Amino acid sequence: MKKLSKLTALLLALTMALSLAACSNNPGAADTQPAETKDSQGEPAGDGKTYTVGICQLAPHEALDAATQGFKDALIEKLGEGNVKFEEGNASGDSSLCPTIIDGFVSKKVDLILANATAPLQAAASATSTIPVLGTSVTDYATALEISDWNGTVGTNVSGTSDLAPLDQQAAMIQEIFPDAQTVGLLYCSGEPNSAYQCDVIEGHLKGMGYEVKRFAFNDTNDVASVTQTACEGSDVIYIPTDNTAADNTEAIANVVLPAKVPVVTGEEGLCKGCGVVTLTISYYDIGHIAGEMACDILVNGADVSTMPVKSAPQVVKKYNAANCEALGIAAPEGYEAVAAE
Repeated sequence: MKKLSKLTALLLALTMALSLAACSNNPGAADTQPAETKDSQGEPAGDGKTYTVGICQLAPHEALDAATQGFKDALIEKLGEGNVKFEEGNASGDSSLCPTIIDGFVSKKVDLILANATAPLQAAASATSTIPVLGTSVTDYATALEISDWNGTVGTNVSGTSDLAPLDQQAAMIQEIFPDAQTVGLLYCSGEPNSAYQCDVIEGHLKGMGYEVKRFAFNDTNDVASVTQTACEGSDVIYIPTDNTAADNTEAIANVVLPAKVPVVTGEEGLCKGCGVVTLTISYYDIGHIAGEMACDILVNGADVSTMPVKSAPQVVKKYNAANCEALGIAAPEGYEAVAAE
């Protein structure tokens, strides 16, 4: 019996030793908590949920297209392509269609709305007070949303990014390139409040420099060419702010200003590529990408959109249109980057 007891004890000891060895070779056995998922940059890849994001874009033109693409790229980079679904609607330049597109997003209970341009932002702000709304390609949120005590934050379910380039620097550009000009015509769409805002601001700068300033406002696509013709007759130089209707009609504008030999300074690159000679421009892709990063912070981290300040482009660049400058006999300005050809 004693020999059997010793053998049994030996077998039990051997079994325990093997069990301990197995545990020591399996580090996960002592820690049942799963490791945090990381993306390729070592950052958390998201919370594993799939989000639906509604995108309402006012019109299909280069600047707004770039902002939408930047927004989508940022979310896909942060969340992974399979974790975000985009519902997209384009108003094709008709602002009256924006409320219908936005209402569709609200009825589907999307997780977040991107409003690309002023009219979509106004529609989204009116349609919902609970779904987070981010704007992009919006010049001045105070003007767009009729906020009198602007402090940089909307304070509701709305925030986003601005496409405003420094208007004092754009006025200085006009003076730099066209020092002998006497009259500057401001060409813009009367239906876009942010265009009127930009004209108000730059007019003050231009008058302070000694220019005579005249305004030429078209109502919509139908009278762009005729109003542009009138502007050419009354201006030495024309300035066009960031204006979606103008951006949709650069060919019509170019067909008037180039034969008339009247140079156009624009508020952004897409306009300059179509009908301008020089611009001080932001990157619309950049402001869209920043809005996408803000969206990720809201969706994944629970950031409060009501406390998020409106953000601006990180930099501006001086650019010129080589073909239009040549057509008007204007030398390529020093320190300016050529706008990429089509």
